[in-house]
Amino acid sequence: MGTNQEGDGWDALGDRTRRAIVACLAERPRAVGELADELPVSRPAVSQHLKVLKDAGLVTDRMAGTRRIYRLNPAGVAALRDQLDTFWNRALAGYEDVVEEPTEESS
Repeated sequence: MGTNQEGDGWDALGDRTRRAIVACLAERPRAVGELADELPVSRPAVSQHLKVLKDAGLVTDRMAGTRRIYRLNPAGVAALRDQLDTFWNRALAGYEDVVEEPTEESS
């Protein structure tokens, strides 16, 4: 089921705990228990946060025996980066327009 819509990733990252989970997963894939050991939240809370991140397209998972291993989804992270690049390029273009505008003194 594809619930990944523009903005979902940003909404998901609005929570401090989810940002911490993403930072941990950026280092290497981890199971829920490993994440819970590193964060000041319970396993059920980590699982809930992972569901939000997964629904936003930022995290994927796979079964490894009885454990589910989570990792960052490169496509979801790339989509956020593309959006940031777009924002950045627009900001730079706007700045360039302001800088290049003739002032009254130079007219």
